[in-house]
Amino acid sequence: MKLVFSLLFIFLAPALTYSCDEHGKTGILPKNDAWIGADSKVRSEITEERFNAIIDEITDFYKPIFEEKGANLIVGKRWDDGTVNAYARRAGDDWHIVMFGGLARHVETTEDGFALVVCHELGHHIGGSPIKGSSWASNEGQSDYWATLKCFRNYVQNHDNDEIVAGLDVPEIVSNQCDSDFEDVDRRLICKRSAMGGLSLGRLLASFNGDEIAFDTPSDSVVTTTYNAHPKAQCRLDTYYQGSLCAISHDSDVDDEDATIGTCNRVENHESGLRPLCWFKPQE
Repeated sequence: MKLVFSLLFIFLAPALTYSCDEHGKTGILPKNDAWIGADSKVRSEITEERFNAIIDEITDFYKPIFEEKGANLIVGKRWDDGTVNAYARRAGDDWHIVMFGGLARHVETTEDGFALVVCHELGHHIGGSPIKGSSWASNEGQSDYWATLKCFRNYVQNHDNDEIVAGLDVPEIVSNQCDSDFEDVDRRLICKRSAMGGLSLGRLLASFNGDEIAFDTPSDSVVTTTYNAHPKAQCRLDTYYQGSLCAISHDSDVDDEDATIGTCNRVENHESGLRPLCWFKPQE
């Protein structure tokens, strides 16, 4: 009888599928053993209160969108866990993201950088094509791109972006490009703010292998097929930056099959905001 019950549980229980591993050893970051406990003296300025508030503000916006897709968005907020990562997974109609305090406490993680991590993990679920092979998950590069192209804009659209950007050390190259690509003043500010959030994550990624990254040194790598795993730090900074520059509306949905829908793309001859060729192979 116990054997029959066990077999029934195996076949009837919803399958757990991950865009990374369940222990957070891989996720938005490649596998690492970094650990920054809640009592660490070397940490960012993100408090537990801000950790929870940032997650809540973003996920409260997206929960109804997940419901429209027939899914329950379940958010794991593990402030006390020192893991420096985050991940997404699915179990039937329960679609999870899990955020760790260790990542928020990393010295390179700004509040906007952390917000982009939340967006990245949501992007695995609803960020559109390219998808990871036969998986349900948008690949790493697309989740990065969607984070600045769609999610971060929704998060900050009602913030005092003028005051926040005034407190950032925005490089001239970014300021000039955002001003050139957008006529609307607030869109310019959001462009600068999201680019700087991307720089935070780029520096976090680079800190694990000593890479040097900058807005004015984009990757010159060109893939022959779309790369689904974690691009290098410079390539990922390029992706966050281009998502920030894309003039397509954040209200325009992406698509799980057609990577041109809701994005800046080469097919429609967009000149800015294009996904970098260091991970993305455009559709012919």
